[in-house]
Amino acid sequence: MADHPNVERMRKGYDAFGRGDMDYLRNEMFADDVVFHVTGDNPLAGDYKGVDEVFGFFGRLMEMSGGTFSLEVHDVLANDEHGVGLVRTRAEREGKRIDINASHVFHLRDGKITENWTLVEDSRPFDDFWR
Repeated sequence: MADHPNVERMRKGYDAFGRGDMDYLRNEMFADDVVFHVTGDNPLAGDYKGVDEVFGFFGRLMEMSGGTFSLEVHDVLANDEHGVGLVRTRAEREGKRIDINASHVFHLRDGKITENWTLVEDSRPFDDFWR
């Protein structure tokens, strides 16, 4: 059975993120009113509303990690309205390293991401890393 078309779209989105192709993300992946929810108790936790705030969040990820933040995609699942990315998150900062599994849960509308929840397997080391 063939994958749903949104699976391929999401894979292309993760690839664009890895290349730093924000134009692709802005034009092809994110609805203008996209909202990212980042859980936890750390300086990055919170809600980011709109493409510009989401890109600001991405910029902070890179700034705080000295450009080392990366995602390794394990799998992507999607249908018309929802998607899930199973990823491994890696980064370094201030002599610390993080290597942790995470899930990105998406709401989709017309193939574009309208909402995202980032959930990590263990919030304590994730929060400690970003503090």
